[in-house]
Amino acid sequence: MTEASRANSAGRHHGALVDPREVPSWLRGLVDIAGDLDAGLFTRFTPPRDSSTRSAAVLMLLGDAGDGVTPDPDVLLLRRADEMGAHAGQVAFPGGGAEMTDSGPVDTALREAREETGVDPLGVRPVALLPELYVPVSAFAVTPVLAHWDRPTPVHAADPRETAAVARVRLSSLAEPANRFQVRREDAGWQGPAFAVDGLFVWGFTAGLLSVLLWLGGWEREWDTSDVRPLDVALHEHGQHIR
Repeated sequence: MTEASRANSAGRHHGALVDPREVPSWLRGLVDIAGDLDAGLFTRFTPPRDSSTRSAAVLMLLGDAGDGVTPDPDVLLLRRADEMGAHAGQVAFPGGGAEMTDSGPVDTALREAREETGVDPLGVRPVALLPELYVPVSAFAVTPVLAHWDRPTPVHAADPRETAAVARVRLSSLAEPANRFQVRREDAGWQGPAFAVDGLFVWGFTAGLLSVLLWLGGWEREWDTSDVRPLDVALHEHGQHIR
């Protein structure tokens, strides 16, 4: 059975898809602990007991922007088009809802990433599935697919109807304390991590995943968690507004 078929047959289970010893040293720890992670580490939301949720997947694609000697990991992010419904204008991982032709979360994540960013799936190696997470605003049950970009190719906003911009963002930039704060939405009683980096404002589901990624991977630096800003103000500063 190939790595991809193992991943897609994993269903709702999560964990490593490859031997952790086969991935770069800077990624090894994440792959090693993937099976021990719990959804509660990432979100407080739990899916409803009925069948109203829809399966989805996102691609957490990590590459290395280093010089070949010192690793400098980065992650592929995109900014959604301004007409993209509930998540319009938001920065996100490539990904989306599952289709009938997808054999599992890896298929979904790779297909969506190709459609949105033009990434070549042949250069992407899925290495772990993280726990399935519920996103209430879209009623998606999302499986994050952790992958190593072992043969990077150029990426771009492949479909302007879905994607406004694509960027490779260094994890060191995300971990920079000056780029981190929290945002709060008073009307919903919600508060969560946010990033302002490379001209991008990252919040919500994506920022939550990135925050845990930095912590688990050992990239997190001490930052001011008491810096809490109103979400509407932060959005306005970055040319966005609450949908």
